Amino acid sequence: MRAEGPGDAIVVDGGVGELVVMWAGFPLLGAGLGAALTVVAGWLADLPWVPFQHWFVLLAGLPEQQAFAGGMAVPALAGLLVAYVGTRERLTVTVDRIGVRLHRDGHGRDLARASVATVFVDGKALVLLDPDGAELAREKSDLGAERLRAAFTGQGWPWTEADPHRDAYRRWVDGLPGLPAGGDALLRARQRAVDANRRDDAGDLRRELARLGVVVRDEDGRQYWRLARLPLHREETGDGR
Repeated sequence: MRAEGPGDAIVVDGGVGELVVMWAGFPLLGAGLGAALTVVAGWLADLPWVPFQHWFVLLAGLPEQQAFAGGMAVPALAGLLVAYVGTRERLTVTVDRIGVRLHRDGHGRDLARASVATVFVDGKALVLLDPDGAELAREKSDLGAERLRAAFTGQGWPWTEADPHRDAYRRWVDGLPGLPAGGDALLRARQRAVDANRRDDAGDLRRELARLGVVVRDEDGRQYWRLARLPLHREETGDGR
């Protein structure tokens, strides 16, 4: 976490160290693993159940120098690919007194302080809610909750230590009543996307549900939902029940 200047925005990101680990550590780890596997390539080539057996057969048939070069280069390139994906997936949070910018994968999203009523961390996700309890943003990352809390509270944002609406969530079961029209079909489609690890589709369907006033959270592959624009406490309804 760093401030861009006295009284300026606070930036929370993974820092230079995270980039060094990804761009140097992952390729080196891949190269080291490739070298170790090259040493035993001949043995692995004789085991029919080993994945990528054709690759080990190829390595075992090459001269030693070429085998090590190829055996190390491919995993190292895989490490670079992982580093590239990880870099694009990094979340950078820039918060000041009047707004916050959430930046990931070359795209930034700005939210005004006036539109946000609650900020908290749910698992590994940074969540911002509007005054009606609807989600304005839910961004997963490896940024520590303490760093995020310090950044937001340092700029006067309304931080809470837990989801104030957590008790309102219900586990989604196909066909149970309570959802607005179309909500059940969207949750059914989203469950398929979650099961298949199609994160983009799951995100798109989350936004479609938000338009219906349905807030969704995931836990161990299961979906839980609640309706936005409901009072947080029953006594707020005025009927005392």
